[in-house]
Amino acid sequence: MDRSDLALVLAIRDQGSLASAAATLDVVPSVITKRLGALEARLGQRLFDRTTRRLSVTAEGEAVCLHARTLLDGFAALESELGERQNALVGTIRLAATFGFGRRWLGPALAAFQSQHPALQIELMLSEQLPDLGAEGYDGALWLWAVQQRSAADWVTRRIARNQRVLAASPDYVERRGTPATVDALASHDCLVARENGDASQRQYALWTLRHARDGSTARVRVQGPLSSNSGEMVRDWCLAGHGIMLRSLWDIAPQLASGELVRVLPQYAMPDADIHWVAPWRPKTPRRVRLLVDHLAEQFRGEPWKPGKAGSR
Repeated sequence: MDRSDLALVLAIRDQGSLASAAATLDVVPSVITKRLGALEARLGQRLFDRTTRRLSVTAEGEAVCLHARTLLDGFAALESELGERQNALVGTIRLAATFGFGRRWLGPALAAFQSQHPALQIELMLSEQLPDLGAEGYDGALWLWAVQQRSAADWVTRRIARNQRVLAASPDYVERRGTPATVDALASHDCLVARENGDASQRQYALWTLRHARDGSTARVRVQGPLSSNSGEMVRDWCLAGHGIMLRSLWDIAPQLASGELVRVLPQYAMPDADIHWVAPWRPKTPRRVRLLVDHLAEQFRGEPWKPGKAGSR
């Protein structure tokens, strides 16, 4: 079996049909049929059971697929290593990030890095759910997520920048409803809840955990209100329109705080564990292009450009 054979088998298995695999590999379906038949004849094994209505992978086909991804990744890593022995960075970096941070902050930083290395290709996928990075072929993600200690050996993580989720409201809401004097007072206010992780277990309320900036103590309060959404941007728009108090990342609302469209509520409190992390599946060797990109991002965000008064806030 050669490299193209491995790619062929994976494409058929992943796409679920010969026609779809042909489209993925940019060939006509008859070519896929002939190549698969020739491969099965050489191996003396049937890799896929095919009828007019469905295609399913055999046990032998699964065995090939199991090793094919590792072997193809090995080919790609070898090519990249050979290419990176030259001065120019080459190859492709596949990344994931959330929509908001990806558009506002990560996108410009990636464009700047790619401009410095024109032979490099960068693919950014924006999503509100962290993909299965290893299985889907990602080099890593920038995420507001820290690896739990019990699974830390499976991941490579690095804190890229500090960040806080802060309480904010519009001046109109504060004038109308007043400012809560304590964390417990939030329970009697209209709070705007962002259910970005699809958590439907607590429809009536959300549990906000806040940390005091000076003494590090934590306080928890159940909040609720008439408006909630799985879109953080929608929650921000509602807040700007005066419909309630929200808990939102500082990187997302720094411009509105600076302009006075929003004001901090209980400014001595913030939500912990909102830092921005580089998250990647553990691999024996990280490509040089990925290492340099992570260093670039750490430098770009080291000063937390979203902090009030920073020239880079936008």
